[in-house]
Amino acid sequence: MRHNLFWKLAFTFLALLLSVLVAVDFFAERALRDEYTRTAIGQLQSIARLAKARPPRLSSFPPANPEDRAALDQWVAQMAASDVRVTVISADGQVLADSQSDPRTMENHANRPEVRDALAGGEGHSARRSVSVGRDLLYYAVRQDATTGPPVVFRFAAPLASVHETLVAFRQKLWQASIIILLLAGTASLLVTLGFSERIERLKEFSRRVAEGDFRPLPGDGSGDALEKLGASLNQTAARLDHTIRTLTEERNLSSAILGSMVEGVAVVSGAERLVFANQSFAEILDLDLPPKPGSALVEIVRQTEMIEAVRKVLAGQPRVESEIATGTLRQHFFAATVGAVRAGETYGAVVVLHDITELRRLERVRRDFVANVSHEFRTPLTAIQGFAETLLAGAMDDPQNRERFLEIIVEHSRRLARLTEDLLKLSKMDADRLELEIRRVSVSQLIESCIETTQHRAAEKEIAISVKPVNGVPDIAGDRRRLAEVLQNLLDNALQYTLSRGEIVVSAEARDGEVVFTVADTGIGIPKADQSRIFERFYRVDAARSRELGGTGLGLSIAKHIVEVHSGRIWVDSEIGRGSEFHFTIPIFDAERSAARPITAAASTRTTGRGSV
Repeated sequence: MRHNLFWKLAFTFLALLLSVLVAVDFFAERALRDEYTRTAIGQLQSIARLAKARPPRLSSFPPANPEDRAALDQWVAQMAASDVRVTVISADGQVLADSQSDPRTMENHANRPEVRDALAGGEGHSARRSVSVGRDLLYYAVRQDATTGPPVVFRFAAPLASVHETLVAFRQKLWQASIIILLLAGTASLLVTLGFSERIERLKEFSRRVAEGDFRPLPGDGSGDALEKLGASLNQTAARLDHTIRTLTEERNLSSAILGSMVEGVAVVSGAERLVFANQSFAEILDLDLPPKPGSALVEIVRQTEMIEAVRKVLAGQPRVESEIATGTLRQHFFAATVGAVRAGETYGAVVVLHDITELRRLERVRRDFVANVSHEFRTPLTAIQGFAETLLAGAMDDPQNRERFLEIIVEHSRRLARLTEDLLKLSKMDADRLELEIRRVSVSQLIESCIETTQHRAAEKEIAISVKPVNGVPDIAGDRRRLAEVLQNLLDNALQYTLSRGEIVVSAEARDGEVVFTVADTGIGIPKADQSRIFERFYRVDAARSRELGGTGLGLSIAKHIVEVHSGRIWVDSEIGRGSEFHFTIPIFDAERSAARPITAAASTRTTGRGSV
């Protein structure tokens, strides 16, 4: 490409130079010819004036006798001594005498232009090829009036061959000089053109690099001419473009990172109801198999009419519309959809933000259930206490047999009401972040043995075998011994309640990944799969009637979950109907260095996501 440019410039310069030479040759030839013609005519005019001043002395014109003819020929020969051709022509065009040809062989000259002009105006001139002598001549004719008879014309002619010879010599010298100048100028111009084309090619290569994203500056060549200034200007343009692109790229990456990491679904819709942008969360919320492509119609992607109507209201002119949508059938998710208008010049559209409020709706449901459950749990013992107290006051106090039974029922319901109140106070402290723990080194074996001793008597009454797998080698844990015993005791009590006679309960512990996993396994009735995710909610019971019959408050597992999580642990259940359940919870292994670096007593952060009990 660089060579093509070089040769184009070279051929252009050569053609221009040749054109100039041809034009100079043409105009120089014309100028020289005109100048020679003027000079020759001037010489002929001088000879003509001399001829008119010294005309031939003849007795008559045309000469009638041999003496006059001889005198005329002699005069013609004298005039021709100036190296010109002299011709004497009568008024009717007959050639009377000529210095180079026999007048008798010459044709009539009445139609010659110079002769006509001379007869008419006194003088005339022309340049043409002579038929008589076969050469190009320049003619000048003057009229000579005779004293008697018609006038005659003296015509003088000079050859044009010298003009051609002069022009040929001039042209040769011109072209020789031109060729030398052409070679010198061509060489210089080729060198200049080569350097020029290389610099142009560098600018072109620089422009190509900038277009491809390479903004390295173009080094200067020190010439200081317009091309170097152009290169400096292009460097400044490339630097500004690089800065602008970097800024836009950083802003785009930052925006993409922010929008991509948002848990809220975000989408931008154009005024034609077509998708411009959507993040990954938007596709996940709408349960789309693939992320929607920009340009897709909104109605092809979104199936929720509430969202479509909200977008259309904003596009119609409303600045902001809020609505709530639900997705899924078996496990519904609720989202708050906020649609806002966006305008940029003549472009307008809508921004859709989907915020997951499923947990909020679940917590609202849990709160409603909690209030209903608390009311129900308090109503049952209070109704029993009130009813039997009124019965006693109505006269049953006088019946010794029924009085004792009624008082026992009142005491039992009072104790249940006290346990319920105590559990609620515990949960209230946990919710208020006021549960205090004494984090110490706790022996796993001692913790399990103390809880087994407490449970052993009731297990023997129900003919349930309790066993402990060997926990030798299990490291100590870091926790509040009293609170952890409460968790383990709660799981043992649940196992006793829901395990039939001649059943079995097995307690085990093992170290795993920096924590100790406790397991309480029983051969009880089991828990359905559908209920396993909710048994840690407050007041949730798989079998409500059986739980109340056995004296449960429905808050034990919820309290256990809080205590385990405040120890940075986890609690879960594996169960199968008819084959029993396995409750697991984890507690971190004791670390002497970490324990020394923190206080023994600390307020527990007990904010949790799941609540409840069986």
